[in-house]
Amino acid sequence: MNRTSAYATNAGLAMPEQPSAAAHERCAARPAPVVRDLRDRAGRSPHALLFGPRDLVVITGLPGSGKSTLMHRAVTGHRIDSQDTRDHFDARVARRLPYALYRPLVRLAHYAGLRRALRTGEGVVVHDCGTQAWVRAWLAREARRRGGTLHLLLLDVTPGTARQGQRERGRGVSRYAFRRHRRTTARLLRAVEKGELPAGCGAAVLLDRDAADVLNRIGFTR
Repeated sequence: MNRTSAYATNAGLAMPEQPSAAAHERCAARPAPVVRDLRDRAGRSPHALLFGPRDLVVITGLPGSGKSTLMHRAVTGHRIDSQDTRDHFDARVARRLPYALYRPLVRLAHYAGLRRALRTGEGVVVHDCGTQAWVRAWLAREARRRGGTLHLLLLDVTPGTARQGQRERGRGVSRYAFRRHRRTTARLLRAVEKGELPAGCGAAVLLDRDAADVLNRIGFTR
């Protein structure tokens, strides 16, 4: 895992692209996954993360870890956040219906928006709750099809910090759901720290709260 001190002084970090080649050649030419660990730098980490123009980026972590906050503040270009879709519906029907009744519509609208963004062929940053493995598989297939790379940005915060984040936004998950998220996220974090990325991911970045707070741009090159 890459923990070199060079990133402490860089204003931005350009993530590696996979080599562009025919599909049958890419399988053999594709390099080993790259993991950039930007944790434990006391805020002395890059202010920007730049990806290739055809890349896809998944931001994952515990509920309340700051995924949506980071996306709203830092993402330039296409941003697909399920929370945006829910907020859109909440503003229109929350007073009349409980969320459980219109949750399927929220999910349908979210995935429809993601599909439209992917069809542009441009880079996209996607919010991932960590429990929908099929979505990550879908993005991995799309990244391969367009000749780009699927990148994973993992926010590593303590459960206490995540719970506080839920309280601050006034919306939390049940204890059962949070335990499930904790198990899934912990398992993913252990694997990434060992350089074992989910199937289809070509690179990953580990962020703690300090690293996320100084990050003010997540974008794509042209």
